[in-house]
Amino acid sequence: MRILVTFAVEAEFAPWRKLRSFRKRDASNIAYFSSQVGDDEVGVLLTGVGGKKAWVQAARAIWDADVDICISSGLAGGLLSEHQIGEVLVAEKVLVSQSDHGVSSDLSLVQSAAACGAKRVRSFCTADRVIVRSAEKRELSAFADAVDMESGEVLREAATFGARVVAIRAISDTVDEDLPLDFNKVTNNSGGLSVKRVLGEVVSSPASIPALIRFAQHSKSAAESLSHFLERYLRSLTPAMTQTGAAVR
Repeated sequence: MRILVTFAVEAEFAPWRKLRSFRKRDASNIAYFSSQVGDDEVGVLLTGVGGKKAWVQAARAIWDADVDICISSGLAGGLLSEHQIGEVLVAEKVLVSQSDHGVSSDLSLVQSAAACGAKRVRSFCTADRVIVRSAEKRELSAFADAVDMESGEVLREAATFGARVVAIRAISDTVDEDLPLDFNKVTNNSGGLSVKRVLGEVVSSPASIPALIRFAQHSKSAAESLSHFLERYLRSLTPAMTQTGAAVR
């Protein structure tokens, strides 16, 4: 069975790399990471913030888009006060806007995630920019539990080439807090964070440093929580696939 896991940036993936052996590979000059979980082949692609990288083309180059399961993973902002730092959420659906019908996660994958300890929630929403202010998060809370910038695109595209899809995210910031920086200003053209731009924002607003350090600690804690969850979850998927009658390679 082939499982594709996507993260936006290296920092979200880094704790998982410490837990298991991943080999860095490339196909058609596209870098990705590979590991084995039992008999399953697991590939990891970094999409960049907002999914700006051509990850779909990457999946086609690596496996000719022959993927059984696609997991959109990483960090997310909580939109309800009940979701706290480090909690791992699995969404039944991902919306792009309040009027969007959204993309549904595969029910058996959601159930397996919940059995492994993820909190099952109604929906994530995928925004076209980083949601910085608490007031903005509260507006989005009317129709979603958490917000990220990649899951909608990842699930929609992966589903078109036949993969079973699911969105799983760990909470890095809660609905009650503003982000310490406007991260929309510090991403580069490939969807990564520009250290130079971050430093420029910090220099212009030194009072943000304590909050930025706290946010970095929370993000690291959330990514570590997610990595331990993914270890449990991926080991559970082979029996789950067998029970649903899906073909296992």
